[in-house]
Amino acid sequence: MADSAAISDVSRTLQSVLTAAFGTLLPTPSPIAEIHDLRDTVSTVPARLTLFLFEVVEDATLRNRQPVRSIPDPQSIWTLERPPVSLVLRYLMTPWSGDPLTDHRLLGRTLQVLHDGAILSGPQLQGSLATSSQAIKLKLAPLTLEESSRIWNAIQRPYRLSLTYDVRVITIDSEVRKETAPVRSRTLVSSTGVVAP
Repeated sequence: MADSAAISDVSRTLQSVLTAAFGTLLPTPSPIAEIHDLRDTVSTVPARLTLFLFEVVEDATLRNRQPVRSIPDPQSIWTLERPPVSLVLRYLMTPWSGDPLTDHRLLGRTLQVLHDGAILSGPQLQGSLATSSQAIKLKLAPLTLEESSRIWNAIQRPYRLSLTYDVRVITIDSEVRKETAPVRSRTLVSSTGVVAP
């Protein structure tokens, strides 16, 4: 079960995984990953990789699923639940160190870690995701220079070299449930008006 905190739990998971991976990099103190909206000034001490969630979209391939039916006992009330909403989260990951070579090392380490660990599950996950059966899949999803420029213009900052990742499939369970009783008998009426049991 994934509750409404799933989006923030994905961000926390990425922050945790990347901060742990940056522990092998120099200089001291080790760089960190930080969830950031890029509106305020970004500190470069210690060096960091900002995780900017810039888009949340519904996964169209999973849009029209059937309601989930649970039947604890065939003689009791059935519960129909709306299927969960399935999302793709898009992150802009940008290094900030004040030194171009350190920025490049941060980008290289990020690519390495997210390539080797393209599927995160179990104890790697944070919050409500840690107790769910979900796994999140990461995919490098480069933007064109024009698309990147539009993002940087929208947040009113000069363009910076960044990575863009799609994270899927994140589900958030519906709270809409409908109870129905099982069918116990039926009556058929033909077009001639004859009733059959």
